[in-house]
Amino acid sequence: MKRFLGAALLAVVAVAPVHPARADEQEVKAVLDRAIKAIGGEEALGKAAVIRWKTKGTVTFGGNENEFTGETTAQGLNRVRSVFEGEFNGNSFKGVTVIDGDKGWRKFGDNAMELGDEDISREKRNLYLQIVPVLLVPLKGNGFKLESAADEKVGDKPATVLKVTGPDGKDFTISFDKASGLPVKSVATVTGFQGQDFTQESTFADYKDFGGIKKATKLTSKRDGEPFIAAEVTEFKVLEKADPETFTEPE
Repeated sequence: MKRFLGAALLAVVAVAPVHPARADEQEVKAVLDRAIKAIGGEEALGKAAVIRWKTKGTVTFGGNENEFTGETTAQGLNRVRSVFEGEFNGNSFKGVTVIDGDKGWRKFGDNAMELGDEDISREKRNLYLQIVPVLLVPLKGNGFKLESAADEKVGDKPATVLKVTGPDGKDFTISFDKASGLPVKSVATVTGFQGQDFTQESTFADYKDFGGIKKATKLTSKRDGEPFIAAEVTEFKVLEKADPETFTEPE
């Protein structure tokens, strides 16, 4: 009898299905590994400690479309310098935002201010929402949790979707084209300058190779379904190191 029960238990274990959590973990890993390979491979992306890109395009406020240019330099997920120049309602405008770990500053025209903890946290979230679709490797870090979400179509093409919980405990989704494996869309709740929350949907298209890393060169974002940014990436570089003045308070 004991032999029979032992054999029966072994048989149950042998045919038992894979635990759902483990199956999902394997599926997530396969999607992420394929996307990393499509962009340039883990080795190349892992070496991209400092990256810089330039953009030009339009930003929409209150239904008015305004042209702008921008340049962003980022090191990891907690150091960034973003310069934004444009013309709004006929007036030239320049803004600089710098985050250096737990310190941060913002300068609009001649008006400069030191950022508080809430603003720094907000800018760090904005940073990782920008960096993750570009490098993807940070998603393998301990600060992110991933799980599968329902497939969708981006445009008319099927896409695999991952739900991501960031280091700040906030969620977003990122979608990958099923044919190419490349990131094509993200959806996240973001907070505007005046403190209001928006659902921001960003799409990534027209990938081009920059020194062995593929980067989307057409970026569009909507906030609560309304047009917000339409931008073209004009330059993307991996830097050996950042200039010492990059992440200091803007003068």
